[in-house]
Amino acid sequence: MNSGKKAGPFPSAKQDATAAEHYVISPQTEAAAYKLAYLDADFMLSDELRPVRLQLELLKPELLQQQAGIENTVVVFGSARIPEPEQAQAALAKALKAAQQQPGDPELERALNKAQRAEQNSRYYAEARKFAQTLANRAGHNGQSACVVITGGGPGIMEAANRGATEAGSKTIGLNIVLPMEQAPNPYITPELCFQFHYFAIRKMHFLMRAKALIAFPGGFGTLDELFEALTLIQTKKIEQIPVLLFGRDYWERVINFQALVEEGMISASDLLLFHYVETAEEACQKILDYCQRQAAANNRQ
Repeated sequence: MNSGKKAGPFPSAKQDATAAEHYVISPQTEAAAYKLAYLDADFMLSDELRPVRLQLELLKPELLQQQAGIENTVVVFGSARIPEPEQAQAALAKALKAAQQQPGDPELERALNKAQRAEQNSRYYAEARKFAQTLANRAGHNGQSACVVITGGGPGIMEAANRGATEAGSKTIGLNIVLPMEQAPNPYITPELCFQFHYFAIRKMHFLMRAKALIAFPGGFGTLDELFEALTLIQTKKIEQIPVLLFGRDYWERVINFQALVEEGMISASDLLLFHYVETAEEACQKILDYCQRQAAANNRQ
């Protein structure tokens, strides 16, 4: 994305911005109205300019991904709160020691229970890391292959997936968003493919614009929101059907009773075919690679 590129004989926006810095100081030139519109922060951040900011959030990541040669992605959703196993084990040991020193303390018991659950769930971090690493190794490192992992760019499962892809030598994308918490990007994202968003809606568009598959690990409101948006778009044929994998059948069936939705007539029985459960990184990778091979074969026949 070359901001200094000229359009024919006209000066570029960057050249004009530089030229605009040299002016005679006067009441007129010091007024906010005199600023070039695209350099006026107060103007650009006004409520009336929201449509323009929406367009900018759509365009900037799109153009940078084009420059990087990103054509196909595999989306990984999952909780920001799932720690890596080593961290979870250390936290559990600390909580256990504290509970043993003050037996019967209800607050310490709650902390111990929470640490135990986190340690159990940390296996999903390990599997997400292994999934991304295995996918990148098997699908190749080319930025145009289906192995380019894209996540929300935060900690937990997102970090694990970006980490695994990076360890395999692949590019990896992060779509961070400004939040009161959890908004810092994890260190495993390819720097030139680390984006920050204000609008959830535009961020979710970018998740799916190049998606060839989607895998959802256990998560909370954010993961459920992202997963159901994707399922809705597939169900209503707003996007082509792609593999949607739910990692950990036990978790998903406890959290969401899909069969009850069918029984109540809220979805069709065929809608249950829009997703599949997987239990291991290898199984998930194989399903995605099989799909990509079928797609490639179908395209070659056309």
